[in-house]
Amino acid sequence: MSSAMQAEPVREAVRAYAARQPALAAATAAYVTLVRTLLDDAGIDYLSVTGRTKSVASFAAKANRAENGRPVYPDPLEQITDQIGVRVITYVHSDVAAVAELLADELTLLDDRDLGAETARSGRFGYASRHLLVQVRDGDQHESLAGERASVQVRTVLQHAWAEFEHDIRYKGNVPGEAAADLDRRFTLAAGLIELADREFATIRERIQAAAPGSTTAPEADHIVGQDLATFLAGHYSDAGWSHTDHYDWIAGLLAQLGIDTVDDLAGLLTSVDADAVIRRMGYRYPAGAVRRLDDALLAIFGEQYVTLEGNSHRVPLLRARLEKLSTPEG
Repeated sequence: MSSAMQAEPVREAVRAYAARQPALAAATAAYVTLVRTLLDDAGIDYLSVTGRTKSVASFAAKANRAENGRPVYPDPLEQITDQIGVRVITYVHSDVAAVAELLADELTLLDDRDLGAETARSGRFGYASRHLLVQVRDGDQHESLAGERASVQVRTVLQHAWAEFEHDIRYKGNVPGEAAADLDRRFTLAAGLIELADREFATIRERIQAAAPGSTTAPEADHIVGQDLATFLAGHYSDAGWSHTDHYDWIAGLLAQLGIDTVDDLAGLLTSVDADAVIRRMGYRYPAGAVRRLDDALLAIFGEQYVTLEGNSHRVPLLRARLEKLSTPEG
């Protein structure tokens, strides 16, 4: 087949992609919202969830790739699977696994590659990231995403820093050939140090959680603030994971709407909850953070009143589904 004949299907695919790209941009934003909602509802801690839609130029460059004179992607629109990209950045590596498990449970998992594990099996240090290919399930309420696949990268903040710096240097740098080997060695050394740092961060978090006191009294104020609440919850739910930083302030606002203005008031209120029964009924499949644990305790106490708080208006269906679990008799 002549190069001209090979190029025409690529041109057609690029034209078709250019026509679809605005719709893909809307789908990307919807996927970011969906992933963030799933993480928040599961109580998994994370730094950020971001998205990007592959540019037409980037799609064209990928579609034109060839090896030994043959196209790498004979059907570019179907085979280039990162048209919608979502990136989840976590603090520690155990949360990477939790995010991957959550997405596999809640969405259709089409592919799952742990590139860090693949690098380690080869006896090397280097790029580390979990790459998932997902799509929404048939019949889900996310009709706007039906048939659209998303490539989801999940990695720690340190893995992200290494990957971004390495890409930036190799893309922009003009490295003399005689310095390439030394550059590779330095990137490998940095990757090894980052893996060690990731382990130390995980140990630090475990030590802090293990050392949390059984109860904590925060300074008196006219309302509970997020930092005081974080300190209290670290003691009250000492077996729970950390929550997203912003969520402590958010649920402190819900406490204010309920008229719970001091940590002592909250501590007294939580004595009325059978925490073990809540855990059994919710059946947490992921390491639920302390805010999620408090969220469910408040739902168990206040029921529909909690669901209809102004601060919960964006998640009423999710809360009603959880309230049904909490209201079902154990048997």
